[in-house]
Parts: sequence; C-alpha cells; structure tokens
Amino acid sequence: MRRPTVEVRVGKVPMGGNNPIRVQSMTTAPTTDTEACVEQIKRIVDAGGEYVRLTTQGIREAENLKNIREALLRDGYDVPLIADVHFNANVADVAALYADKVRINPGNYVDPARKFRKIDYTDEEYAAELQKIEERFVPFLNICREHHTAIRLGVNHGSLSDRIMSRYGDTPEGMVESCMEFLRICVKQQFDQVVISIKASNPDVMTRTVRLMASTMDKEDMHFPLHLGVTEAGEGEDGRLKSAVGIGALLLDGLGDTIRVSLSEAPEKEIPVAYGILQATRSRITKTEYISCPGCGRTMYDLEQTIARVKAATSHLTGLKIAIMGCIVNGPGEMADADYGYVGAGRGRISLYRGKECVEMNIPEAEAVDKLLEIIDRDRK
Repeated sequence: MRRPTVEVRVGKVPMGGNNPIRVQSMTTAPTTDTEACVEQIKRIVDAGGEYVRLTTQGIREAENLKNIREALLRDGYDVPLIADVHFNANVADVAALYADKVRINPGNYVDPARKFRKIDYTDEEYAAELQKIEERFVPFLNICREHHTAIRLGVNHGSLSDRIMSRYGDTPEGMVESCMEFLRICVKQQFDQVVISIKASNPDVMTRTVRLMASTMDKEDMHFPLHLGVTEAGEGEDGRLKSAVGIGALLLDGLGDTIRVSLSEAPEKEIPVAYGILQATRSRITKTEYISCPGCGRTMYDLEQTIARVKAATSHLTGLKIAIMGCIVNGPGEMADADYGYVGAGRGRISLYRGKECVEMNIPEAEAVDKLLEIIDRDRK
C-alpha cells in the first residue's frame, strides 16, 4: 500500500495524494542558454517526462526561467519547471517567482559551504544556528506561498553541513535531521507544499535513509511526498541497475511520489528507465506486462521467437499481464498473476488460459497467437 501524503501542486501537474507517481528529469544545458534548454525540455516531455528541473546557480539563471517558459508555451509545452538552488538563498527567492517548484539543499541553504571541520557546539550555540535558519527560511516560504510555488527539501549524502556532520556524522540520522530542521519550520508556518528527497549514490544508504525519513515524519505526524532517486548513479547498465535497486526497493515498500533516474546520458534517456521501474514494481502501469519462463528441456517451442510474436500482437493492450510459458509445469501455477497465458502443451501444441482457467487446449502453435487475440478482444467488448 502506498504511503498516504498531502497533495503538492506543481504547476498544473499535482503530485502526492491520489495522483500517479510522477516522472522527471533534469536539463544539462546552461540555464542561460534558452534555446538549448527548450530543446532538451521538449525531448524530455516527448519521452514522457512530467516535470523538468534546471540548475539555477545564480540570479541570471533563475530569471531566465521566465524566457524558457515563454518559449515552451509558444511551442505548446506547458510542463512544470523546477529550479535547483545550492549555496545561495537569495537565488531561491528569485527562482520562486518563476519556477513551479524550487529545490533547496538544507546542507548549504544557510550553513556555509563545507570545509570538513569538526565544530563542537554547545546546545545554546546549536539552537542559535537553527534560529538563523528559521529567520532566513521563513521569508522564502512567504514568497512561495504568495506565488503558489512548491518547494523540495533535497538532502544529499555528500553535502551535509559541517554543523550536522559535527553532531551526527555522515550518517542516515544526520541526513534525516538535516531535513527535519527545515520541515519543522514548514509545519510551524503551516506551509505544506513540500516534497522531500534523501539521496545517495549508494543504493543501500539511500534506501535505509529514506525509510528512516518516512518513519521519522510519521512519528511527528508529517505526511509530505517523497522524491526518490539514486544520485550520481552513472551510465549504461550500471546506472540503470543501481536506480532500479534503490528506487524499486522503496516503491515496493509503498514509498515514493515522484522519481528521477540520474544517468550520465542525454536526459530524455532517463524517462523510459523510470517508467520501466514503475512498471516492474507495479507502481504505475503504462504498458503491457509480460511474464515468461527462462525455458528448459521441457519447452516444446522456440521461446524467444514466440515471445516476440506475442509482444508484436499485444503490446498495444496497456495494463494487461500476459504470460508465455514453455510447459505445463510452469504454466498455470507460476503464471497465476497473469490475465492471460500462452502455455506449451506438447510439441507444436499450445493451451491458452484466462487467469487460471484453460479456455483453449492443445491447439496448433500456428493458430495460437491469433486465437489469443480473439479471446482478449472478446473479453474486452
């Protein structure tokens, strides 16, 4: 069961609550290059991306979000834009005027850049540092409230402040507390348009910390949506596997309201991987799902060719689960979760199933795919 959360309005595409788990990516072009950003954003949206994040390291970048949005709207692309801010709270204030959501990093929003120093704070000194955060953070929340801008508190394993590191170390507990300091201010100010992310490049650290974050919020009666991602996952197979392990494990726990697969590749290539992870965890069904056995000496037909034929004939049937099984041993039992089944019944013979019920027995293999389509079409009418 998915963890209940408040709904956060990000432009015209809300997340959390009862909304689908959203998919997003991030541009790699300089945010001052309007044309390059617009072209990248179009490719992301065309691939299925629902939010796009852009780095806003300075005032110029934050202000250029207005030009980027106007160019997108002229071409019919009304996608929510998210500003990514580090180190400069003043930039966050400006970005909130133009972005649908602003990401800030609690590790460097008010705390100075890390110098890897061990600092011993008294409780009074530590409380004074938290008061500094509140004094600077509340005006930002007020700007966001006025302009209907959501925020993301994005904690990264590699960018905790020296203050947090000195008291908690480089630990999941430190990452969670870094976020909770800001969340408690949001709750105090009755600002609930907040999304949380806790990321690490190590899927084990990332999953343990997100679970701790969720349980900590629950204990304090907070119900903010979660953004999932394995940061700096890499490229190719490595990046995809790390992302699938980290994001997938949490989705199966019922955690997560938006995901980003971080690949060292063109940003639009992240989107199919994200949807694949959502499909595999059955968190968001966007295509036909196929269940098939690996084959063995009992398989009486060419499994790979048959899978290809069945996919070609049924891939348009979004939301169905279709099993292709080599023999009766793995058939009705192993494919019990499927809507329909194509099962080897002997050399050159196939049996077709609706769920666990055999509806066509021992038909010629040459007729089986067409017959399967007939059964599905009849059921869908």
